[in-house]
Amino acid sequence: MAATDERVLIGGPYFEDFEVGQVFDDAPGLTLTWGHAALHQALVGDRLRLPLDAELSREVTGRSEGLVHPNLVCDVAIGQSTGPTQRVRGNLFYRGLVLLRPVFCGDTLRTRTEVVGLKQNRAGTGTGLVALRVRTENQHEEPVIDFWRCPMIPLRDPDAETAHADRFEGIPQELDMEEVESAVPGDWRLDVFAKRAPGLHFADLLPGTVYEIEGRDTVTAAPELARLTLNVAMTHTDAGASANGRRLVYGGHTIAVAAAQATRALPNLVTVVAWRRCDHTGPVFEGDVLSTELTVGAAHPLDHGGLVDLRAITTADRGEGPEPVLDWSLLGLMA
Repeated sequence: MAATDERVLIGGPYFEDFEVGQVFDDAPGLTLTWGHAALHQALVGDRLRLPLDAELSREVTGRSEGLVHPNLVCDVAIGQSTGPTQRVRGNLFYRGLVLLRPVFCGDTLRTRTEVVGLKQNRAGTGTGLVALRVRTENQHEEPVIDFWRCPMIPLRDPDAETAHADRFEGIPQELDMEEVESAVPGDWRLDVFAKRAPGLHFADLLPGTVYEIEGRDTVTAAPELARLTLNVAMTHTDAGASANGRRLVYGGHTIAVAAAQATRALPNLVTVVAWRRCDHTGPVFEGDVLSTELTVGAAHPLDHGGLVDLRAITTADRGEGPEPVLDWSLLGLMA
């Protein structure tokens, strides 16, 4: 092998380097284990019954392998999509996310990320928005998750004019409820769940109820969650790469904490099936204290139990009063 003095910069593309139609599918696959589940639970406080209770999971799902928490699945899919967005300044939103089938310990996730839209921000910001379609499959090439996300990426030349001005009209604003309902596993024994789990279930929920969850959570070990989920966005591990001069907490971390807080209000939430929308309304930093308010929306009955619209509004307290950081609308499955 001939010697060379060539130096290659590894750091991900700038906004000018993106083109609509580009596909990134080189992220490592990840086989999920009890170790991933345990660390994720320790970092964000997962409280869904099925991923925590192997015996109940077996009785309800019919599978001997443990069910993986849906937020861990989402966090890995997002993390695997960060190869092209290593320079991200922040992720603005997620849209149309549907968990198409459950994931169990031992399953391997692989993710394909496609650029579907580009929009340069106003002059002087030196940034642009990159709309991404993210699709994740398991080891059997079965679809697991499908969604859109929108990171903000810096320009190499802050004064460059790229003429990218897409309106992102191809990103759906509403979920396909038939797709969502078909994603609910038809062979799960929700009747068993209802008998085994005391407390409120689907028929007991009252739309319009607002749960103000008093218990708050301090964000800790944020880089560890980014690393666990293969997230290589530099802003999460390097304060010097952040526009804020501080490490930015991975958005999935904030969402997962909000999910754990939501299950204090609804401890019999079976799983999360879809996200209608998810907006990061403010930055989160390690040490922030997060609190969540959960509102019960429309109910969608199924043959047993049903889906319920939920909206989680999360704020962060840094010692100067709460600041909004997350507005997340999701569909949860109840027995």
